[in-house]
Amino acid sequence: MSREVATDEDGLIRLQKLLAQSGVASRRKCEELMLDGEVEVDGEVVTRLGTKVDPRTAVIRVSGKRLPPVSDLVYLVLNKPTGVVSTMSDPEGRRTISDLVEHRSERLFHVGRLDTDTSGLLLLTNDGDFAQRMAHPSYEVDKTYVAEVGGEVSKATVARLLAGVTLEDGPVTVSSARVVAAAPDKSIVELVIHEGRNRIVRRLLDEVGHPVRKLTRTAIGPVALGTLKPGHLRELTLDELGELLDGAQL
Repeated sequence: MSREVATDEDGLIRLQKLLAQSGVASRRKCEELMLDGEVEVDGEVVTRLGTKVDPRTAVIRVSGKRLPPVSDLVYLVLNKPTGVVSTMSDPEGRRTISDLVEHRSERLFHVGRLDTDTSGLLLLTNDGDFAQRMAHPSYEVDKTYVAEVGGEVSKATVARLLAGVTLEDGPVTVSSARVVAAAPDKSIVELVIHEGRNRIVRRLLDEVGHPVRKLTRTAIGPVALGTLKPGHLRELTLDELGELLDGAQL
């Protein structure tokens, strides 16, 4: 998370000043949080006002929430439109992610991918370790999808999804499934899964008899698409990034 803080010649800064400059609260409130034992640095509760830390390396928590380190790295949310390929270049000349971020100077990596015909949330970063760790199966966080499918999805089908469905490449665990809206000819379904196998949501819903017509990823862990328009970017909030860094054990 790129943000400026003023450090001394040793690269250190008073802890309450760092918290205030990071937007945690006012300097006075940050001092109160420290005195109340709500601030940890590298696993130790720090109550002494004036304690100095290195804002680039210290692992800081406020009331249990991780405060990301100060760095020049960027962490972005992209609402990928349908038809855009989840790569930075395409030999077939199709529109790619790089077309949406050509105004950015950083060399960005995409965390995971979305099918060309699927829209929604992608994370982009120039932090290679973060991108690699987030994409690793051991650290995959919950991903929320909203699908328009053919036919009316019954309670029995929802129960089947939650019980686990086995595809040709193995079983799929569904953390959450609900019907948002239903009609005889189509339904809107929200699914939460943590796997990233190829076209997993489409294959899953096809297996239970409801082929996908439209698919959007609306959230990755704590990061929600919200009102972000297709093709637009925003930076992760400090809370979002802190939770993802914790989940990725970085």
